Amino acid sequence: MTDAPNPLLSSPALPYDLPPYGSIRSEHYLPAFREAFAAQRAEVDAITAQTEPATFENTLVALERSGELLGRVSRTFYTVTGADGTPEIQAVEEQLAPLMSAHRDAIQLDAALFARIAAVHEQLGDLDLDAESRYLVERHHREMALAGAGLDAAQKQRLTDLNQRLSVLTTTFEKNLLADTNDLAVVFDDAAELDGLGDGELSAAAQTATSRGLDGRYVVTLTLYTGHPYLSSLTNRESRRRLLEASRSRAARDNAHDNRPVLREIVRLRAERAALLGYPSHAAAVLADQTAGSPDAVASLLRRLAAPAAANARDEQAALQRIADADGIRIEAHDWAFYTEKVRAEKYDLDRAALRPWFEAERVLRDGVFFAAEQLYGIRVTERHDLQGYHPEVRVFEVHNADGSELGLFLLDLYTRDTKRGGAWMNSIVTQSALRGTAPVVVNNLNVNKPAPGTPTLLTLDEVTTLFHEFGHALHGLFATVTYPHFAGTAVYRDFVEFPSQVNEMWILWPEILSNYARHIDTDEPLPADVVERLHASEAFNQGFATSEYLAASWIDQACHTLSLDEASADIDVAAFQAAALADIGLDNPVVPTRYASTYFAHVFSGGYSAGYYSYIWSEVLDADTVEWFGENGGLTRENGDRFRHRLLGVGGSGDPLAAYRDFRGRDAEIQPLLERRGLAG
Repeated sequence: MTDAPNPLLSSPALPYDLPPYGSIRSEHYLPAFREAFAAQRAEVDAITAQTEPATFENTLVALERSGELLGRVSRTFYTVTGADGTPEIQAVEEQLAPLMSAHRDAIQLDAALFARIAAVHEQLGDLDLDAESRYLVERHHREMALAGAGLDAAQKQRLTDLNQRLSVLTTTFEKNLLADTNDLAVVFDDAAELDGLGDGELSAAAQTATSRGLDGRYVVTLTLYTGHPYLSSLTNRESRRRLLEASRSRAARDNAHDNRPVLREIVRLRAERAALLGYPSHAAAVLADQTAGSPDAVASLLRRLAAPAAANARDEQAALQRIADADGIRIEAHDWAFYTEKVRAEKYDLDRAALRPWFEAERVLRDGVFFAAEQLYGIRVTERHDLQGYHPEVRVFEVHNADGSELGLFLLDLYTRDTKRGGAWMNSIVTQSALRGTAPVVVNNLNVNKPAPGTPTLLTLDEVTTLFHEFGHALHGLFATVTYPHFAGTAVYRDFVEFPSQVNEMWILWPEILSNYARHIDTDEPLPADVVERLHASEAFNQGFATSEYLAASWIDQACHTLSLDEASADIDVAAFQAAALADIGLDNPVVPTRYASTYFAHVFSGGYSAGYYSYIWSEVLDADTVEWFGENGGLTRENGDRFRHRLLGVGGSGDPLAAYRDFRGRDAEIQPLLERRGLAG
């Protein structure tokens, strides 16, 4: 290591405070974190050392100003851990996890700081504060109370120990999953085994094989969720079976990457932490500060949807079996997607795999995703080739408002690689705050297979949906306009955060958007009108399966996290526990596997969705109701976009999200549009 200054500790010099990723090395991170920890600790100590009575300015505003360096270093680092988790970065993350946990606890459990915030909270009714400032007092007071700031010294020490151990375990879970996912990538010797895939998909599989030293062979990497997009196309049943079997066995084998003991300990320690905080379960502790409010409310919604979803899935299975009978096949899980496309073709004369030539990635991005946002919100997105992301494949775009003013940066990391975790996600690298004078920098990560050089990237309709979905999160992060860093970007309740992203999916088949981006890669012909009609007609098709697999994963999450400490302390057989949970809610159809099984359920055991995976369907109630509103009010207009931006997206976390929804919609959301969308209204 040279004596050159640590770039993480230098004042931001790039536009929008974009981190200087080109000069950051893995060995820079830990020293920067240690300095940032010390800096914020000193800032908080200065708050609590004051002899003057607590005021909003000398306590809450001072707390919001603290930790600027830590926030910058953290967002820079955690962007890389998920998207380019090299062995060196993973080693840093393992060392950092307990240090970060200890630092957070030292502040969240600081009795002197909590006393000052409580003092301001007690006089809140007499203070002349704007709405966001009042909400800041309420949130800090509630969050510290829920975190355990009111516990005694011994309880706080135990809580700190639990949090540190959990931070190590969740990091281990993700590391195991990434390693086993890479190990279980399926190797095929002959292109005939991959019959049904397009040229681009074969090219990607060959390229992956070459990168692993397997020239002349084909490697199919695994997606985060149980199913795989190729299952709908592969004509070779054994290839389908191998692919699904590999997916379902991730981190559940007796090897160094086995996540079963890891998740058992996570569940037990989360239950112990909840008990320490006075809650009967981890889910109760988490949901106390979400819009749902309680595990009972979540269970009520999931059970209400599960029975009709399972019934619809059984009807769908019967339809698949009628076609499979002609092939002499008894439908199994690895056959579902393949025969679903046969039924879709028979019922709607629709082959979704054949649509890929109309979904060239660059055109979908510029003429679809960006174009929809430009039409709706007036923003303009232009690529900045002079700015560098954290990996050579990352692209950087600048976003301007309709009046030409600067809004922020958007980064796109489209392709899969061995150092990237599965799935798709958005995160903020820099967050907007009027107090700090910062503008947003956000990134979208996907896991699209990269074809050979010179070959166009053709997306599936599901991947098009993911691109629109994640950009909905990006818009939320870009548009949130707040004073205090605590409320920046997508810092909203977990069961509200998926709402803006799901709404953004509505533009995929909107006529003027679809006609602008869905053009054939060779002929530039638009997607034929009759195909579009059939796509609309088939929107509720296979929703029994889709809803069932999602609800199954949500129920597993709730089952794990509604355990009491005594229940969680038992020697749990992970597979048996999961099977019993699915039987309890009637989603134990072996042909319809859960979207995520426990050992690779990263949302829950290494992400931020523990006891919160229900959030997608909870948010979808709002989403479906919002889509109905747009349809009733003229659809894709600047007036509608501005209303949605300013009354919902722009609020960030600075107010009650359900109050913001009522301000936008004029009433609370109704569930009927969701039931109709998913074919559950009957």
